[in-house]
Amino acid sequence: MQFSFDHLVCFLKKPEEAIPLLKQRGIHAENGGRHESWGTYNSLTYFGLSYIEFLGIENQSIAAKQEENRLITQIVEQHSKQGREGPARIAIRTNCIEQLAVKLKTEGFTVYGPLPGERVRADGQVIRWSLLFPENEDTELTLPFFIQWEKPDEQRILDLEEQGLIDSHTAGNPKFESVGFVIHNLEETIIKWGNLFNLKQSEEFVDLTINARCRKLELPGVRLLFCTPIGEGPAAKILKGKGETPFLINLTGTGQNHLFEMLNGLWRFQ
Repeated sequence: MQFSFDHLVCFLKKPEEAIPLLKQRGIHAENGGRHESWGTYNSLTYFGLSYIEFLGIENQSIAAKQEENRLITQIVEQHSKQGREGPARIAIRTNCIEQLAVKLKTEGFTVYGPLPGERVRADGQVIRWSLLFPENEDTELTLPFFIQWEKPDEQRILDLEEQGLIDSHTAGNPKFESVGFVIHNLEETIIKWGNLFNLKQSEEFVDLTINARCRKLELPGVRLLFCTPIGEGPAAKILKGKGETPFLINLTGTGQNHLFEMLNGLWRFQ
């Protein structure tokens, strides 16, 4: 089975507020649309087929009734109990979601799906996909979910180009290089996630800007960066406040070089 990065989900109470903030940084984002059967809506920023979704609740009563869609149960829980916003979970793209569901069940995961999903765009067009959610009580870090799109990648690229959503940034030629996760145990987590996706891991290195030991998994599209704090600093602060979670968005090709907080997450422009 082959996997590639699809998108990072960031929870926001008002996803539309991400658009002007990103624009100030030279990153183009637009309103995405509504998930009517889930009670949610989003805004989106694209880097090729890899993208960041800012997801919010539009209809609390509909969202609260979701049980199988574990992304919606997650956002309802975090908004109601913690009021927590920011990077929350990643989606991995696959073209064999049915076989993957069987495989994960045989490996002992609790599996929800595949579930049908759709979003109504602002122009009225409907985009469709399937979702799969594996869960394992042994991990504090929320596992990725899997997505299989109705249209092939080649057609999706053409559709995004027609909408002006690709190559529309003004901050150089940004590429979504990696998404960072802050975790307690670097060695244990990198092995678990590497085995799950059959991915090669990098050598360990120290990132002094966040004060953490780090390793990457070479997932096609966007790398996965795992970070364990080695003292006080940005990584330790987030781990203490939020627990194990996605927390860092690394963009290369921006013509800049700085780390900053935005939309309840850390962003690094390089």
